[in-house]
Amino acid sequence: MSIKISDSALMWPTVLSLRELGGSGNISEIEAKVLERNEFTEAQQAELMPNGSSTRLAYYLAWARTNLKRISAVENSAPAVWALTELGKTLTEAKCDQLQQKWKTQSTKAPNGGKPKPEEEPWKTSVLKRLKAMSPKAFERLAQRLLREAGFQNVEVLGQAGDGGIDGVGVYRLSLVSFPIYFQCKRYQGSVSSGAVRDFRGAMAGRGEKGLLITTGAFTASARSEATRDGAAPVELVSGEALCDLLKEHRMGIRITERVVEDVEVEPAFFDQFEG
Repeated sequence: MSIKISDSALMWPTVLSLRELGGSGNISEIEAKVLERNEFTEAQQAELMPNGSSTRLAYYLAWARTNLKRISAVENSAPAVWALTELGKTLTEAKCDQLQQKWKTQSTKAPNGGKPKPEEEPWKTSVLKRLKAMSPKAFERLAQRLLREAGFQNVEVLGQAGDGGIDGVGVYRLSLVSFPIYFQCKRYQGSVSSGAVRDFRGAMAGRGEKGLLITTGAFTASARSEATRDGAAPVELVSGEALCDLLKEHRMGIRITERVVEDVEVEPAFFDQFEG
């Protein structure tokens, strides 16, 4: 069944998907289940939001989860894990729509219509613009630095003729075991499809069994499914949004200013002791 890609239209499919997942699921599991239950073309899955950091489907699924949380149908105890509440477990589609309309009515009565105040350009949008303006070689060197910051050793940029799409390799150590991980960098304006994942895996054949695909764009749901396909070498995917988070985590081109907020409270008893 094909449905409209909007926050309201995706709320009920999200509830049904969580029920099929046993009442809880992470973001990837929820999106995969929604795609399984509904018909979305490859073009729909690949369509990006204007800032290029997320697909339109992923963006509105995120808003659908937020809306469900606003009406107390879901909760998220961990950043990427969402679970149905008691209300969500017994919710009907009609009741879901009713609660959503009630919340919208109440929010429009709030100051500024319940909307946040205008802000400067989101920092991730600014970062992605800068990344997409970099030359391919510069982007590869940035990826090399990031992997080093993340704990990889002997990170080498290849990118020579005959490398078959492999941009570099690094060694990652996990306890007593270390293994090479090949990486590819794609400065995409659009979405990365499943075909790109298969091509990258093919380039790794005979070299290693683990790969890392880094992009400034987003991955379609079919690309994510292909990356973890049973029987195939696993490929870890780093989208533009995830790349921004990693740059922030390692303070690479991102400066964070922490501010201390004071809560001031007067203690009348202190002043009373001076009376009499």
